[in-house]
Amino acid sequence: MAKRSVGDIEKIWSNVEGVKKLSDRVVGLGPFGIGMDGLLTWVPFVGDAYTVGAGGWLMIQAVRARASAATMARMAAYLLSDTATAVVPFAGAVVDTLFPAHLLAARALQKDIETTHWVEANEREARASGEHDRHVATMRADPKKRRIVYLHD
Repeated sequence: MAKRSVGDIEKIWSNVEGVKKLSDRVVGLGPFGIGMDGLLTWVPFVGDAYTVGAGGWLMIQAVRARASAATMARMAAYLLSDTATAVVPFAGAVVDTLFPAHLLAARALQKDIETTHWVEANEREARASGEHDRHVATMRADPKKRRIVYLHD
């Protein structure tokens, strides 16, 4: 993996926010919304292309952000269920319009990013120098943090 910075992770979070809104919240009414995914699902092939393309892009961002395996599995489940609805004529389009898969997958990735203690260092070097113990203590002191990711491995 290439070296990343905390700024790179913040940019991924922000870019995912944009896709979340574009895909499932262009027009919002209270807790409900519709976006490009729901609108384009009614256009043959175009809707499928958008659903798969946006979902694939979200998964690439998850890999870039070093999301946990559990988060990537959750994201994949949302996105695959959204894509699978396309096989059912008409009813599949209705489900696709109402099911905010991209929004749910994006939220899962954003939560993963928010609950990670990011370290711009190499883990092996941090362990050798004793800095790793400090990072563990910092992570444990914040009840929102669940894991540590070293960005320079």
